[in-house]
Amino acid sequence: GGDTAGIESLKWMDAGAVAELIKNEHPQIIATILVHLDRDQASEVLSFFVERLRNDVILRIATLDGIQPTALKDLNEVLTKLLTGSSNTIKKAAMGGTRVAAEILNFMPASLETSVIATVRDFDPEIAQKIQDEMFTFDNVNDLDDRAIQLLLREVQSESLIVALKGTSEELREKIFKNMSTRASEMLREDLEAKGPVRVSEVEAEQKEILKIVRRLADEGQIALGGKGEEAFV
Repeated sequence: GGDTAGIESLKWMDAGAVAELIKNEHPQIIATILVHLDRDQASEVLSFFVERLRNDVILRIATLDGIQPTALKDLNEVLTKLLTGSSNTIKKAAMGGTRVAAEILNFMPASLETSVIATVRDFDPEIAQKIQDEMFTFDNVNDLDDRAIQLLLREVQSESLIVALKGTSEELREKIFKNMSTRASEMLREDLEAKGPVRVSEVEAEQKEILKIVRRLADEGQIALGGKGEEAFV
């Protein structure tokens, strides 16, 4: 890709270190940097910011259509200053927009996500709604077709599935059960019943891991995300 040394070096850094490096920059610059990073890394970087800055940056990402050349020039100067190197030119203008904001939010803990959406809604209810429409949450697994569920189940560790299902509706559990062999579904039911109380944070963490697999399968074109109309079959 057209990413360059500046952004590339950020991709290899620990999210906490990236946050420390860029947190005092203008929020627009931070937003521009984050859209160049992988969504899960961007989400983790944001989790190190104070709430006000985090919400401001997500809002800017959501309303970022394309990056102006002047902004890219500023960004290059910032990165050069931050990373001390001469080859930190970004040739590719990454796009922001509600889709990117949603993808980043998908990796955030629910509590932070709620706060961001509320801030965006105060600014522009329509943008907030668009972000929420673009977000794929664990409940949306219910919208996947049976074939997609079966593909997903092949990739998910059973321990991860047990924890993730602790916090879901009976309807979603039944959908999972019916896409397993009788024996496998019986074992899963027993394991679920035998599993003691699990922290909400653990349930959310496992659900996010499973959602990463869902997104990877969707990106690879193996499954279509239900209800989003991304792929039509004839």
